[in-house]
Amino acid sequence: MTSSTTQLRWPLERILFALAGTMTLLSAALAATVSPWFLLLTVFVGINQWLYVTVGACPASLVLGRLSGATSCRSVATSAN
Repeated sequence: MTSSTTQLRWPLERILFALAGTMTLLSAALAATVSPWFLLLTVFVGINQWLYVTVGACPASLVLGRLSGATSCRSVATSAN
């Protein structure tokens, strides 16, 4: 396969990390400029991260997995063996 035909896809964990970082930065900016109530968005992001760590899934991972077809690093590692 040539590099032009291979499609590089991010694993689900990388997408979730990018989404969480973006939402955290957005909520900090909105809290500083608009209203401190936007810090609740940061709390929501943190709760979702802990859900993913403890349970193995969070609402964002379920939605992204279905919409984008992204797979976990674990499933990629096990399919390579």
